[in-house]
Amino acid sequence: MAFVDLPAPLREEYLLGGKRLVVSSGHLAKQAAGSCTVSLQDTSVLAAVTASKKPRQGLPDFVPLTVDYREKTYAAGRIPGGFFKREGRPRDKEILSSRLTDRSLRPLFPEGFSYDIMVQILTLSSDQENDSDLLAILAASTSLVLSDLPFLGPVAAVRLGRLENRWTLNPTFAERQESSVDLVIAGTKNGIVLVEGGGDEIEENLFLEAFEFAQEPIRQLCDLQLRLLQKRSPVKRPLPSPETPAGLENAVMEKALAPLREALRKHLPKQELDGAVQNLRGEILAALAETFPGMDAAIQKSLEDLLYREIRTMTLEGLRADGRRWDEIRPISIEVPALARTHGSALFTRGQTQALATVTLGTPQDMQIMDQLEGEYKERFLFHYNFPGFSTGEVKPERGPGRREIGHGALARRALEPLLPEEEVFPYTIRLVSDILESNGSSSMASTCGGSLALFQAGVPLKAPCAGIAMGLVLEGDKYAILSDITGLEDHFGDMDFKVAGTARGITAFQMDVKIESVPIPILKEALLQAQKGRRLILEKMNAALPTPQ
Repeated sequence: MAFVDLPAPLREEYLLGGKRLVVSSGHLAKQAAGSCTVSLQDTSVLAAVTASKKPRQGLPDFVPLTVDYREKTYAAGRIPGGFFKREGRPRDKEILSSRLTDRSLRPLFPEGFSYDIMVQILTLSSDQENDSDLLAILAASTSLVLSDLPFLGPVAAVRLGRLENRWTLNPTFAERQESSVDLVIAGTKNGIVLVEGGGDEIEENLFLEAFEFAQEPIRQLCDLQLRLLQKRSPVKRPLPSPETPAGLENAVMEKALAPLREALRKHLPKQELDGAVQNLRGEILAALAETFPGMDAAIQKSLEDLLYREIRTMTLEGLRADGRRWDEIRPISIEVPALARTHGSALFTRGQTQALATVTLGTPQDMQIMDQLEGEYKERFLFHYNFPGFSTGEVKPERGPGRREIGHGALARRALEPLLPEEEVFPYTIRLVSDILESNGSSSMASTCGGSLALFQAGVPLKAPCAGIAMGLVLEGDKYAILSDITGLEDHFGDMDFKVAGTARGITAFQMDVKIESVPIPILKEALLQAQKGRRLILEKMNAALPTPQ
């Protein structure tokens, strides 16, 4: 009997922060398009990548990527809680870890790649000292690098803590409790693609220092993946060629460019601009229906591309779609209190983004029991973010919080948590709810501002008021524009969404996503300093409305 020889498993080792890291492929999940196991000490994860055989037709400019990270309780020698004694829907920690991996990978798929992609990550073993969330990013990236998918990676991530005024690489759970900073940085060999984390009113220069510190281990982890790639050299799928008929783009430009420019330069509110673009879309489809029959999707794609180029060109020339300067903040209004019978409330409106924040105080018995892989604990500060469909004029039923709501709520919670009084001083359970009533960009940062005001109005003695701002970027070659307080349109057509929250003294929360392969560190430094100015301006408005806890 003859047996088919399978490729030998691949293996690379690296010393990460003094801990042994092992990356291997070809041993588990071999029927996936790509798979990888990553271990740090006795914590290990498995990532497996699959993709559809055919591209999805008629898909807008969006990568159909799904990342699902799951922590198996057997990994820590535990039995799940609850009646059924098996894992059910993902916990918030698993959703946040899925988002962390998704946001690290998404910018690195080539434009036009419309195959459905699934990245599934399982925590196989947990020593309950080293977090598996960063291993998931490395395992997912390695799986994609070794697969047949045209991934523009590799990408890698590290976590930084700060103990005794020194940076610590990939601190343990115990060290993170003592650290003044908890920061995740993901990047390629050329720059940063994601930043997530926060600290205890950390000065901007420390965050800039963290970017520099993280670069070398990220480069080393990317090189490790490239060494594995050299041993396997998979044949990558070809990119689908665009099927745009000759002359279509010119025809769309000829009919749409002038009215599009006119609409953009009127600085219309969001709904009016959306309506103008929608009307123009209908006119163009009708005008070109006879010349290009059955090509509605291609016509709309050409119009979208034209809108993308025009907004970016206009922005680089110094003119934003709503008429503001690059560093200008939208008008702010504050109502404190906003409601009569709540313990604390505030209505924070910035431009066309409006957050209603409410605070409810409870007893220690109201704390939420958190069942995590690391064990159970009680949470005294609950932050719940809601984004109903009417906030953007959409017809959308409520089906409970999705990944977006959980992610935005976690960011706003991270911004405010370091400023809470100690439990011995203020022995209440605190529930803060942010209902977004209107949205045109930066609703998580509006939730941070409104949440800070509502906590003050409820009499919670925060260490200081907290504000947040979202920064954007348009980058074309050597030209770039850094935008303060971005709108939804600027987020959609820009290259970066960079949120910074904190007090007048320093930063408490930080999150950055990009849509390009990476952002150079000098641009990040400039954006961080511009965000500082904007944050302090917003704090002035908040202090004028409610300077101290009531």
